[in-house]
Amino acid sequence: MDVIYILLPVALVIVIIIIAIFLWAVRSDQFDDLEGPAHRILMDDDDSERKINKTSPPSDKAPD
Repeated sequence: MDVIYILLPVALVIVIIIIAIFLWAVRSDQFDDLEGPAHRILMDDDDSERKINKTSPPSDKAPD
């Protein structure tokens, strides 16, 4: 039964730390745009192919 005197304050400190981290994340706009990075990853390959095609000069040789 004496363990409860240690576990309750430790649990309350952990809860307070978790709430503080969550509030920091909300205030620093960590949850602002959740879908943008996912769409950017999917659309990234198309942009790199266009850049490669624009920068590489056309070759006169026919493919083998």
